[in-house]
Amino acid sequence: MPNPHDTIRSEIKQALKAGDKERLATLRLLLTAIQNEQIRTGEPVDEAGFLQLVRKAIKQRRDSAEQYRNGAREELAAKEEREAEILEAYLPPQADEGELRAEIAALVEAEGLSGPAAIGTIMKAMMAKFAGRAEGGTINRIAREVLGG
Repeated sequence: MPNPHDTIRSEIKQALKAGDKERLATLRLLLTAIQNEQIRTGEPVDEAGFLQLVRKAIKQRRDSAEQYRNGAREELAAKEEREAEILEAYLPPQADEGELRAEIAALVEAEGLSGPAAIGTIMKAMMAKFAGRAEGGTINRIAREVLGG
């Protein structure tokens, strides 16, 4: 992947030319997050760091949308959801639950895992295998289902 900083700058130019104000504002915030991270660490943001920043920004948008919905501000909640969707385009495709379930079941069988103590082993292996493609909460839930079933 090219430098995330350059990629986002290029996308900002495209959004500016297209007159897409919402996309432009969202990407500018992401660029600022990248720049702040570079200042904080003193090093360029690598792909893993970029994905982490994007996930954090998406989580912030989803949390804000929920708060707006709780406050009966649907138009603001919808705006936050649209921004989250813009950002999701920068994440790798997510693994589906069937694929996760099959991998977890294979690991449990191969290693002879059982009981709640096996969750840590499963989480470590699956988070490494599906880095950026699956959320920890989803892996944990499926692991508990496989171990319990």
